[in-house]
Amino acid sequence: MTDQALDIAPGAIVEVRDEQWLVSAVEQTADGELLTVRGVSELVEGTTAQFYRSIDSVRTQDPSQTRVVADTSSHYAKTRLWLESTLRKTSLPISDPQPTLTSHALADALTYQRHAVEKALEPGRLRTRLLIADAVGLGKTLEIGMILAELIRRGRGRRVLIVTPRHVLEQMQHELWSRFAIPFVRLDSEGVQKVKQKLPATRNPFTFFEKVIISIDTLKQDRFIHDLRKHHWDAVVIDESHNVTNQATQNNQLANILAPNTDALILASATPHNGNSASFAQLLTLLEPTSVSAQGDISKAAVSNLMIRRHRYSEAVKNEVGDRWAERKEPQNLVVEPSPEELAVGKELSATWIHPQGSAPVTGKGSRLFPWTLAKAFLSSPVALQATIDARLRSIEGNAAAGAEEEALLRLRDLNAACLPEDGSTPRSGKYRELVAQLKSKNVGPRSTERAVVFAERVPTLEWLREHLTRDLKLKPNQVRVLHGGLTDVEQQELVESFKQASSPIRVLVTGDVASEGVNLHLQCHELIHYDIPWSLIRIEQRNGRIDRYGQLHSPQITTLLLDLEGAGEFSGDIHVLTRLMEREREAHEKLGDAASLMGAYSGDAEEKAITEVLRGAKEFDAVVPAPEQAAEQDEGFWIDLMMNSGTEGDTGEAENKTQDAAQSSGLFASDVDYLREGLAELYAEPDRTRDQGGVGLTIERNNAGHLQALTFEPSPDLRQRLLALPQSYLEERGVLDRIRLTPDKSTAEERLSAARNDAKGTSWPDTHYLSPLHPVLDWAADRSLAHLGRDEIFAVHGAVQQPTVVMQGIVTNRRGQNIAVSYLAVQFLGNYPMVQPSASPAELFADLGLTPDMVGVPVQEPEQYEPLIPLAVTAARDFMEQGVSVAAHQEAKERVDGWVNRMDAWERAAEGVAAQTQLFKQTRSAVEGERRLAQEMLPDRTYVRPLLVVVPKGGK
Repeated sequence: MTDQALDIAPGAIVEVRDEQWLVSAVEQTADGELLTVRGVSELVEGTTAQFYRSIDSVRTQDPSQTRVVADTSSHYAKTRLWLESTLRKTSLPISDPQPTLTSHALADALTYQRHAVEKALEPGRLRTRLLIADAVGLGKTLEIGMILAELIRRGRGRRVLIVTPRHVLEQMQHELWSRFAIPFVRLDSEGVQKVKQKLPATRNPFTFFEKVIISIDTLKQDRFIHDLRKHHWDAVVIDESHNVTNQATQNNQLANILAPNTDALILASATPHNGNSASFAQLLTLLEPTSVSAQGDISKAAVSNLMIRRHRYSEAVKNEVGDRWAERKEPQNLVVEPSPEELAVGKELSATWIHPQGSAPVTGKGSRLFPWTLAKAFLSSPVALQATIDARLRSIEGNAAAGAEEEALLRLRDLNAACLPEDGSTPRSGKYRELVAQLKSKNVGPRSTERAVVFAERVPTLEWLREHLTRDLKLKPNQVRVLHGGLTDVEQQELVESFKQASSPIRVLVTGDVASEGVNLHLQCHELIHYDIPWSLIRIEQRNGRIDRYGQLHSPQITTLLLDLEGAGEFSGDIHVLTRLMEREREAHEKLGDAASLMGAYSGDAEEKAITEVLRGAKEFDAVVPAPEQAAEQDEGFWIDLMMNSGTEGDTGEAENKTQDAAQSSGLFASDVDYLREGLAELYAEPDRTRDQGGVGLTIERNNAGHLQALTFEPSPDLRQRLLALPQSYLEERGVLDRIRLTPDKSTAEERLSAARNDAKGTSWPDTHYLSPLHPVLDWAADRSLAHLGRDEIFAVHGAVQQPTVVMQGIVTNRRGQNIAVSYLAVQFLGNYPMVQPSASPAELFADLGLTPDMVGVPVQEPEQYEPLIPLAVTAARDFMEQGVSVAAHQEAKERVDGWVNRMDAWERAAEGVAAQTQLFKQTRSAVEGERRLAQEMLPDRTYVRPLLVVVPKGGK
């Protein structure tokens, strides 16, 4: 062993503190080189640790001193396990542009989702930075999972942070584990409390957990902000990222802390542009500081490079989703006759407040808009109007100038009270009466499995609906539930997860717009009713997207209830405006696949203000909400074109034929499950391992055709330790620490995932987990297999060679310790003369050498005789790498870095003439300095070679 710095790269075995460790990452830090390792030798087996070379003595193998031993296992199982494990523990080059794991996810193979992955991996990028702006329902979470899987395979995803709205924490965690086998620790309010109990107050929780999912509301707490400033991530995902664009908010400050402290940054939002170019520029500069000019200009080229956006009817999407996304039924916009009591309130509102002969009796701040606040509350429900009136009365109490307003409010309150019988009987509301009729017609009831989502804007309306629907539909209290922002994050998650399960008692989910972002409600439901509507196309579309999305197998029915206020003066025209708004949403959905760009406001609040101006008579409806075919001709046409066409290049034509990932099979095993089975057999067969140490009871299940469907076994203690990182609810509900059941078959995995949603136990976690290439069990098997060989040893086997051949691995790393080139070489010997033969892939090399699962496996006699070849092979391989591969890798990396630096130079030259030093400008200039340091760190730094195997001719010694 030696202490040479050049000999350490990810995948190497090192000795620290008299124990052996497998290196998983090498990083250059301010305190020197930091090694992240996992224990291999018995005392530290399975333990993860980090060592600074400036503090600990790190001994590495001198590759030229490697000993050669014979493999005596059947079919050379130990050799194949060791080689396969070495490949799995070796990260792919960071600039490798070809997806390798996308088609291995537990998800339908969709070209448009694959294109998002390819865009994230484009070789021209120094690091992955992307805004996924796909319209509602296309599967942004799956695209995020695919990108993270590729980053992990490239050694760029060990530490990952996902920031998401609190009501979708468990949903995101569930998708990433169930479909990609990427485990995240969920730090909701309960998770945070557990962390506080487990860790000292001074311990940064982000150094304890490698992969964390947390809500933005929790993360922006002062304690976490302090910890975040000291932590670097491999990847950060910010879901619903439109919530971080306002510079005056904590959300924005949080994003500006995270962006420079992560290599990869993925932003996701169906509405990334809020109508304010400066806000959109905020998102772009988070991704790439030079994407916005020093003057604040945004170019289409920058947006196209950083953003991808498709919708339901994009060419790349419409022909792929097929029957996995059922077309909407014709929307039902039901104009409902009001009760006499409601009509009286409508008349009073029209005559006194929103269309008075003179001016409305409003005083003080907000006098122009307050009448419309009353109108919106009335259109929501009588209890919403009552709450609004009471709040206003409290605000003007004691104001002598507000006498007329107080009198008018009291008169309106008395009229409204007639809609709310004191005995608690059915409200005198035509809209409520129609809601009950609609739910009954849709067969929603106590003994039916049908469900419906009812949206309303005001919290008083939600609670009022819950109370009365429970009684009038003869439902139990747990069959009508309310979801709103006032619930804790745990309560919100439990409601969302329950609604997805067939066993859930919920028949009517009454919710506000908190559920309009990110929540999947389509798995057991295809009926959505707008009890009231937001005056915004964006929010209407977001609501509809909860059930109208990919994976919806039943044609979703969208129903809207609108009061017919004919006879309530000019108020009847206002209802006509809202009816037209719903019709325009349908037109935009059918013709554009997306309504977000139609009004050109890109903000729910801005759209509501614009609709209010239409209702006030200040603007024409068609001017504010143009028809889809006219939208591109408006002033906002630039943004419509930009948003609707960004990132679509390559979605058709040649890209459509790319359905499979780059070949990653080594050919040493027929499948992942065969590799795992062989590993388990070798581990359990070790004579010195007891039942408690090794785990027992391997069970194989096959289908009628004889294909393996599942395998079940008891985890060993060291594997149990690793499994503790899995989602806690999954461990508890499925007893995984006692017995784990895995399947390599996608159809079986999907069936078990579906069965979980229909399980009477009320858990959405499958009892059989999909064995994806990233599954922690496979990672454990790789580590265990690498420990089969003694220190500084490699195997010798017989193969299809004419002369002794040494298989070598060569790696070029950058200054961050990341692999930028990985080569597999066959060094053939004529006597003592080595000849280096590079291979296009390990699979090609092993096939040429005859290393296959069915090879005979006759032990090589006197393997030590080949040890003198090792130093010669190491020298030849190092010369080949340094004179060829390293030079090419250096040239390629330099071209990428130079292109990056040139963009920064151009930005800074243009910035010299900028007089106004805005906050965004200052942040960008600071970020550019960090980008320069990053660019230099991406250049090649070292070349590493090591022998993997000696192959000798069959029949020889």
